[in-house]
Amino acid sequence: MKFAWIDLRTVPDEQRESIVDAAIHAGVEAIVDDSPQTLRTLPPTVLKVLAGPHDDVADLGDYVLLEEVGDERGITEVLSRPRPQGQTGGAVVNVTDDPSLTLACQSASRLPYTVVQFKDPTKIPLEIVIAAADKAPGTLICRAEELEEARIIIDVLEKGSEGVLLAPRDANDVFRLVAAMRATTSPLTLQKLHVTAIEHSGLGDRVCVDTCTHFEKDEGILVGSYSHGFILCSSETHPLPYMPTRPFRVNAGALHSYVVGQDNRTNYLSELKAGSTVLAVGADGRTRRVVVGRIKLESRPLLTIRAGAEDGAEVTLIVQDDWHVRVLGPGGTVLNVTELKPGDELLGYIATDQRHVGWPVGEFCVEK
Repeated sequence: MKFAWIDLRTVPDEQRESIVDAAIHAGVEAIVDDSPQTLRTLPPTVLKVLAGPHDDVADLGDYVLLEEVGDERGITEVLSRPRPQGQTGGAVVNVTDDPSLTLACQSASRLPYTVVQFKDPTKIPLEIVIAAADKAPGTLICRAEELEEARIIIDVLEKGSEGVLLAPRDANDVFRLVAAMRATTSPLTLQKLHVTAIEHSGLGDRVCVDTCTHFEKDEGILVGSYSHGFILCSSETHPLPYMPTRPFRVNAGALHSYVVGQDNRTNYLSELKAGSTVLAVGADGRTRRVVVGRIKLESRPLLTIRAGAEDGAEVTLIVQDDWHVRVLGPGGTVLNVTELKPGDELLGYIATDQRHVGWPVGEFCVEK
């Protein structure tokens, strides 16, 4: 779980109280300040981080002392210094060149807490530090200058249990940062659908969705003609006899079809474009957000798949009428659409709401 550290050192006096209240309410991991007096007021649910040595640390309780280090000797001093009860050592490393990047890697590998600050906007050095600290027990935090940079850092930290340090402009920045940290995609409950009919439907326009992500072998995207029902369409991760695999692509369906995205939102396939997002969905219901690199719309013969759920819900999917187009069945079984027959089992998702411009609405609507 990624976490947020809030830096109060540059926050104007008139904003400090509201930002501290927001940080406590939002459940941030830590608050950083150079004033022990402010840190004393924090509840035990928030980690106290004191920036730089200070004489007045009596009754501060458990806290982290952050000290700026400029060489390997500084790291050794942080490690070896005798500490009063409740104090834990940590370091701030300013990364400006290759030697300081090496120092950041050493600190992240050896110290309980390391805050890194980068001079240049590239995030390659951060990736290097993350790799260096991957097996280390310490905690790595990267400083962001503003909220948009924090969001970029969060994506860099996708595979790590790491944090972001931000000096917010106001209380709203605190809530936005925490929301970005907690942005996840919830799993979906997939159902078995039984094919009821297969129909050759003639020429129409179908859409291939090319993403910026490799799909796993049991992943695809949920597509359907109706807003309440979707079939799990397979990616082209699996080998085909007449063409190379394209593990980023899903031959999804006719351009009118709905596709499931993040936050219970749907889009028409015709609406997708480079930079759009959809949900990659696994056969076990796990989900993740993926970015669309492009969509490819072409006229092809179409095939209509009709299926039913156990509760009687009807699901329809119109796809390209070709053997290499595939959907997924229970357990991630790969099924060629032209070989489907009534009674075959597919994986699908039944939504509980109708849709208006992609958002769920509780209104009467009939689709057929």
